[in-house]
Amino acid sequence: MDAPATPLTWYFDFVSPFAYLQWRRLAPLLDARPVRLVPILFAAVLDARGQKGPAEIPRKREFTYRHALWQARRAGVPLRFPPAHPFNPLAALRACVAAGTSADAVDALFGWIWAEGRAGDSAEALAPVLAQLGVDADALGAPGTKAALRANTDAAIAAGVFGVPTLALGEELFWGNDAHDFALAAADDPALLADPEMARLARLPVGQERRH
Repeated sequence: MDAPATPLTWYFDFVSPFAYLQWRRLAPLLDARPVRLVPILFAAVLDARGQKGPAEIPRKREFTYRHALWQARRAGVPLRFPPAHPFNPLAALRACVAAGTSADAVDALFGWIWAEGRAGDSAEALAPVLAQLGVDADALGAPGTKAALRANTDAAIAAGVFGVPTLALGEELFWGNDAHDFALAAADDPALLADPEMARLARLPVGQERRH
């Protein structure tokens, strides 16, 4: 009998096109591999780490958008940016939580925002998706919904998450759509990260720190 697949945790925010791209790769695996889906507020993670998001740096913003579109085209995945970006993803995140963070909810919200290029920044903009999921718009503002999203985000920060999307394998973090294969390889082969050179990198001294 094959050993059970190592469980993974996936931290994501609907504001990220790379989270959408990774979702399209992750979703087909859910029947065979345990993955805990955790929506988080990326902006809160950036604040906690003292970082700027890619879309907050003008030339990086342009590059990031083009890179996402190129990745989508190479993978044969439909991608159309929403009317404005970055946008406030709270409504979409809370809708996901209110829908039980099911795979169907994650898929519907990502599809609306990134496959169809629709706005996802308010309950009004998301009304067709909410109807599809059977979620009342009032649920987005419910104290329990808000608390659950905050708890998800706090847990991600405590786990060391610094960006989205991130796949976590125990304490190991794999950031970005382009780390997808690396994460699955590590999940399938626990010895991968115990390789002597991999282990040495975890202890590599800092040669010089930039002064702020």
